[in-house]
Amino acid sequence: MQKEPFLVRDKQFYKTFFVLTLFISLQQLITFSVNLADNLMLGAYSETALSGAALVNQIQYLLQTIVSGFSSGVVVLGAQYWGKKDVQPIKRIFSMGFKFSALVGVVFFLITALSPAGVLGLLTNDAAVIEQGVIYLSIMSFTYILFAISNAIIMSLRSVETTMIGPIVSLVTLGINATLNYCLIFGNFGFPEMGILGAAAATCTSRVAELVIVLIYLFVVDKKLRLKLKDLLRPDFFYFKDYILVTLPIVGSSGFWGLAMVAQTAILGHMSAAAIAANSVAGTVFQIASVIAICSANSSSVVMGKTIGEGKLDKVRPYSRTLQTLFVIIGVASGVVLFLLKDLILGFYTLTPETRALSNSFILVLCVTLVGSAYEFPVSAGIIQGGGDTKYAFLVDTLFMWCFTIPFSALSAFVWNFPPLITFMFLKSDQLLKCIPNAIKCNRYKWVKELTRQG
Repeated sequence: MQKEPFLVRDKQFYKTFFVLTLFISLQQLITFSVNLADNLMLGAYSETALSGAALVNQIQYLLQTIVSGFSSGVVVLGAQYWGKKDVQPIKRIFSMGFKFSALVGVVFFLITALSPAGVLGLLTNDAAVIEQGVIYLSIMSFTYILFAISNAIIMSLRSVETTMIGPIVSLVTLGINATLNYCLIFGNFGFPEMGILGAAAATCTSRVAELVIVLIYLFVVDKKLRLKLKDLLRPDFFYFKDYILVTLPIVGSSGFWGLAMVAQTAILGHMSAAAIAANSVAGTVFQIASVIAICSANSSSVVMGKTIGEGKLDKVRPYSRTLQTLFVIIGVASGVVLFLLKDLILGFYTLTPETRALSNSFILVLCVTLVGSAYEFPVSAGIIQGGGDTKYAFLVDTLFMWCFTIPFSALSAFVWNFPPLITFMFLKSDQLLKCIPNAIKCNRYKWVKELTRQG
């Protein structure tokens, strides 16, 4: 009997994985570049403005994680039907993900519009930073509904391996946002100098353009699902139970993760303004450096779900082993690249010496933890989740984040009075610790579940 090779030799497997990862990563990279453009220009304008925008961006990140949860439910369930070449269930599941995401956008808009200072006051006690954040949020709150709808559509289309629209939309958004930032923040080309309010106006304009392009693609260009507006809006509960059972653990995991990121910002935000700014710089840089590692979770989820939907269960083990190997390689490469480019990236920012030194130290920590992030997240949210077990990621993320990371980070900052760097290490330590249980879980293969209805 011929021994099975450790790594897959199927060229189609690698083509599918890398093409999906490439386009999803390109979209995320451009999206993060929008935040980077805001950070760079606001950092050059005022460090207080940068810190205020950084706090608001945490709200945006929480919204994004929750919308991602509802959309991931569409991907996990839809990919298995896509493997069976059954499009009608995908359309109905797509509609449910769209409605839930739009509702989340409305909720975020109402909360931030009604009490902007109250929301930001949870993240910091620096009055100057809150003042700038309120100005920024006065416009940004209106973008939350637009963002939730457009991103739900873009992410849900991944269930049928449609990924090209994401980079196109994000590239247009980046161009509009960066151009208007330059004009409105500093008052260039005859525009008024609006500072942080100009950055918000630029982002709002780019979100409107983003949604228009996405809707045109969905209703006019797309030939896989052929969705119409009535398909998205009409009440349809046929697959409601299937969708909820798959999606709730993902939303719980994504939501708690987003809350944890906000809590992390709040912990550092109550230490010093320099810690807020340094965390903003390091966080944005990390998002860009880790984009391939994180997006490999999305592509591996589609690959695994489609494989199970096609009934090719004999491919699950070799695919899983190969993906895990790729994750480690991507993580090491990403960490090295981040280390080599950190000084160049920091050179673009106008920061105080204290903030620059702290940003550099934060990035050094991320160079190490990125290797863990590149393995643990794609394993739990990619292989295992795409394979049908959506509860595991929720359990492991909640346990580590809320029973270890947040409590010990809070103790570090407020009881033990450790410096921001030590607290930051506590905040990122779970990225390495979760590799152990995730590796054990993944290689026992008890997560393989067929989620589609028969017949």
